[in-house]
Amino acid sequence: MRRGLWLALFAISCTSAISVRASLQPSAQQSAQAGVTPAAVPTAAPSSSKIWIGRYKEFEDYLRTAEIDRTTNVSTGVLGIKRAYFKPGGLAISGALRRIPPGKYDGFYESYKSEVAAYKLDRVLELDMVPPTVARTYNGENVSLQLWTQNVKMLKEVQAQKLRPSPANLESYNFQLRRQKVFHDLVGNIDPNQGNILFDPVWNVVLIDFSRAFTNTRVLKFEATTIDRPFLDRLRALDRDTIRREISDFVEGGAVDAILLRRDDIVKAFEKLAKQKGDAQVFVP
Repeated sequence: MRRGLWLALFAISCTSAISVRASLQPSAQQSAQAGVTPAAVPTAAPSSSKIWIGRYKEFEDYLRTAEIDRTTNVSTGVLGIKRAYFKPGGLAISGALRRIPPGKYDGFYESYKSEVAAYKLDRVLELDMVPPTVARTYNGENVSLQLWTQNVKMLKEVQAQKLRPSPANLESYNFQLRRQKVFHDLVGNIDPNQGNILFDPVWNVVLIDFSRAFTNTRVLKFEATTIDRPFLDRLRALDRDTIRREISDFVEGGAVDAILLRRDDIVKAFEKLAKQKGDAQVFVP
C-alpha cells in the first residue's frame, strides 16, 4: 500500500515537471465552465495554510483552553474523530478531536496520544508538517485536539481532479515529499494513505492521522532515495533523553527504543545508498 502511495505522489511530481499551468486554485477554463468570467475569479496570490509556524505556543495554549461550541461527525471514516468548532472570534475556527483510548481496534494498536506524539516529534525535527496538537479533556474524556488546517486538499482529491504543482512550487513539493516519507518510517506509521496527506494552495504538505503510529515495528515501508542534509543531521542527533522528554507521556512501553532503532535503520539505508550511488546523488542541500 505504501509503495502505491509513494508512486502516486511521484506521478504527480513527474507530471508537474512538464506542466505549463498547475495549481490548487481553479483555472480560467474551470471558471468559464462554471459560468464565471475570468474577471470574477479572485486574483490574490495563493498563500500557505500553515498559520501556526512561528506561533506554536500560542496555538497550543488556545487548543488546550478554547471553549468548544459544538462538534460534528467527520465523513472520512476515521476512528474516533469529530470536528470541534470553537466559539467565534478566537484564534482558530475548529479542530480535529479524537477520543481513542490506547488499545487494540480491529487488530491494530491505536491511541489519541499518538497524535500528540507525532506533533511533538515534528517540532523536534523542525518539519512543520503536523499541525499543533494537544492533549486535553472534553466532556470528561481524555482526547487529542489538533488544529484543523483550512484550505487544503487530500491526496485523493488532488488525484481525482488531476491537479499538479506549478513549476514555482515543484521544488518545495518534492523537498517535502522526501521528508514526509522518512517521518512516516521514523514514527512507524502503518497507515499513511490518500486521505491523510494534505496539500495547501502553495503545495505545502500537511500530515494528519497518526493514531496507529509509535508501535514497536521495525518495518520501513518506504525505500531510501534522497534526503536533505539538515534533516539527516537532525535525525542523527536524536537521542533517548530528548525523545523521552518530549513524548514519553504519549507513547507506550518500548516505543522510544523503537524510534531510535528505526532511526538507525533509516540512516544506515541512506549511508548504504550513498556508497552505491555517491553522496551527491543521495544527500541534497
